[in-house]
Amino acid sequence: MTEAVGLMPKRILVTGGTGLVGRAIEKVVADGEGRPDEEWIFVSSRDADLTNAAETKALFEQHKPTHVIHLAAMVGGLFKNIRYNLDFWRRNVHINDNVLHSAYETGVQKVVSCLSTCIFPDKTTYPIDESMIHNGPPHTSNFGYSYAKRMIDIQNRGYFEQHGCRFTAVIPTNVFGPHDNFNIEDGHVLPGLIHKVYLAKQTGSPLTVWGTGKPRRQFIYSLDLARLFIWVLREYDEVEPIILSVGEEDEVSIREAAEAIVEAMDFRGELLFDTTKADGQFKKTASNAKLRRYLPGFQFTPFKQAVKETCAWFSANYVNARK
Repeated sequence: MTEAVGLMPKRILVTGGTGLVGRAIEKVVADGEGRPDEEWIFVSSRDADLTNAAETKALFEQHKPTHVIHLAAMVGGLFKNIRYNLDFWRRNVHINDNVLHSAYETGVQKVVSCLSTCIFPDKTTYPIDESMIHNGPPHTSNFGYSYAKRMIDIQNRGYFEQHGCRFTAVIPTNVFGPHDNFNIEDGHVLPGLIHKVYLAKQTGSPLTVWGTGKPRRQFIYSLDLARLFIWVLREYDEVEPIILSVGEEDEVSIREAAEAIVEAMDFRGELLFDTTKADGQFKKTASNAKLRRYLPGFQFTPFKQAVKETCAWFSANYVNARK
């Protein structure tokens, strides 16, 4: 008997399948990372309202997944979080509880959920690592989203201790890439800047970056994150979360990120910083030491190359891109 015949087929359901990370996983799978024993199913909010328990359960009964990558969430940038902390808490708590409980009820073998580095305590030492998630309150600007995401870790532990479920979570740093949300008001910093540079170039106006440009971030390219997600699904067996990130040495300031976009899009105008706008958290440097213990040879796409590819995608898909 060949090895392929002996493998039990996997049906992998990806919630939030049309978002930034879902599209990246779909592309990486299509480009050769998928396996013959895997069937990948990408669903979005059009397929079910995951804040609704009955719709979520029906989705699971329809597709009968053996494995789940849970990406669906209400997300937004700094200013949207500041305005709608309650909405971020309620919607995400409902989504996460419905997905994890439906997975348990329908016998899913493994769930990998997506957290965020913003869940870590605001007052902490750096670099942050996986053991520090619950050591204090998160930054006040996005406490609703942060606490909702933290609760996935609590719930994963509960399902493991009470029912033996293999539910785990990953913690990516700032993700960017094709299919991102490039909305200037409500999107994350990098896609928002890409959109701003595009418009400034069209109109011949200066580029104004909100804040001082001094906060520092680790950015991970969505296609790199997709490859790591697939590895976690197949190989990582801990319930404890794992940080998926470039190294501490690859952290860049918002100013440096803006300059990389300016270079990638060949913007020749003036670069200004509006210091009346909030900076948010100054830094949230994360350690990828645990990831490196598992995958010492993993190669990340260089930041400037990833920015260039993302800018090229946005320019080519401007009409249909989320913005």
